[in-house]
Formats: sequence, structure tokens, C-alpha cells
Amino acid sequence: MRKSHYPRPSSLLGFAIAAGLLISGCGYHFAASGDALPQGAQTIYVSRFGNSTRVTGINDELMRYIKDEIAMHRRLKVVSSRDMADLELSGEVRFAVQTPVNFNSALEPTQYNQNVIVSATLKDLRAKKTIWRTNNVAAGGSAPVVATTVVATTPTFLQQNLRGNDIANLTDIQTAQTQTAGARDLMMQTFAKNLYSEMAEGF
Repeated sequence: MRKSHYPRPSSLLGFAIAAGLLISGCGYHFAASGDALPQGAQTIYVSRFGNSTRVTGINDELMRYIKDEIAMHRRLKVVSSRDMADLELSGEVRFAVQTPVNFNSALEPTQYNQNVIVSATLKDLRAKKTIWRTNNVAAGGSAPVVATTVVATTPTFLQQNLRGNDIANLTDIQTAQTQTAGARDLMMQTFAKNLYSEMAEGF
């Protein structure tokens, strides 16, 4: 992408637009202000999401991250009963997969990608109407599963309690488990941020 000569202004503009689209597609959003939420709404009930994938329990796992994300913004209070809520968030996990993407010379996987796609609906229980719906809230992540492919400066690694020299002391199984778990945690966090951002801003 870098060239030895200065790009023309039109090229810079095109690059800026492409970079903006890439950033938004990767799950980075500005903090949602909640402008699209009903002004009088103060509480929200997150109902148990459905799961149409083969990954058992991923819907319950995602719900924990969703509730934490909503609570963190302090715009709405998460309540434990539908009867106590002004709003109800429901949805379904439509797609969840972990696939190998890189291999060594013996065709053994050295890196996996994780991806999740969810549909969601937000209802105003007082007005008895749907105020937001989406079929495509997504997030993804990448996990190295052997020590030689672990990069100790990535966000996924830096969120763990490990240091770069710790990896050398782990078995292959331990490396795979720790890095897969770290990537999954970051993916779940990104998903919850994307969902809240789209819900609160009405995207």
C-alpha cells in the first residue's frame, strides 16, 4: 500500500474512505449515546436468545456480554423480569463457527478464525411496538494455536495475563486453549459493543 512517491489528493480521499469502511466493518464504533432509544425508557429486559447453531450454550454466553455492555453505558438498567422493563431485547444466534485458516508444512492448523452472527429485536413494551431490528450483528477474531504464531503485541494477547516469554513454557495444548479463549473473549466483547451501538443509535 505504501509507495515511494506522495499520493495524489484523490488517492488520499479514497484511502480515507476505505479505511473508514474497514474500521466500521471490524466492529469499532464511537461510544453510543443512546439517541435512538425512547426518551422515557429506563429499564431493559434481555430475554434468552435462541440458538440455531451447533455450538451449545453460545447464546447464553453472548447474553452475559450483552448485559455487561448495556450496564456499562448506564443509559438503561438491566432488570431480571419482563414485567419490570420498559424495553425488551431478544434475538437468535444464527451463525457461529471456528475454522482453521493457516497451516504448517505438515498441514496442521496453526491459526483459527472465530465468527458469530446474530439477529436481534428491540421492543418498546409500554408502546407495544418494535423499535429496532437487525439480522446481521457480527464479530470475529483470530487465534494462533502454536507458540510460533503467537504475536505478543496484539490486543487479543495483551488482554491476557500472559507475557511473551510465558508462551515458551506452555505445551501446545495449553497454548491453543489460552489463545482460543482469549480470542473468543475479545470477539464476544466486540460483538456486545456492536450490538449496543446499533441498538442505541438505531442503525
